[in-house]
Amino acid sequence: MNLFSNSISSLERGLDYASLRQKTIANNIANVDTPNYKSKEVNFKKIMEDTQRETGNFRTDSRHFTFSSSSSSMITTARNMSYNESGNSVDLDAEMSKMAENQLYYNALTDRLSSKYSSLTNIIRGGR
Repeated sequence: MNLFSNSISSLERGLDYASLRQKTIANNIANVDTPNYKSKEVNFKKIMEDTQRETGNFRTDSRHFTFSSSSSSMITTARNMSYNESGNSVDLDAEMSKMAENQLYYNALTDRLSSKYSSLTNIIRGGR
């Protein structure tokens, strides 16, 4: 018996993604002055594939995209980029923009999750 709907577990996985992305962006910002440091990015496609594998493939038509498994890691490194003479590929403005975007995403997920838990609390209390 599934006590909670699948939406709560999907929201939790979204929060896991946002947390990992936040850590990756913070790591990039912390290494903005490190020579030869290459910026990293969270591989959303890999996370989506893992989620599809865990919950089952929801492909309902042969024309839909397939979700093939991949052995790449969730965090990828930009290899052939360099923004300054030290070989560092971190663009501070882009990283700050990604961080703000990720914060909005995280806040939306926490608001939705809070709403789900409030609904459950209301049901447990009998609608009072």
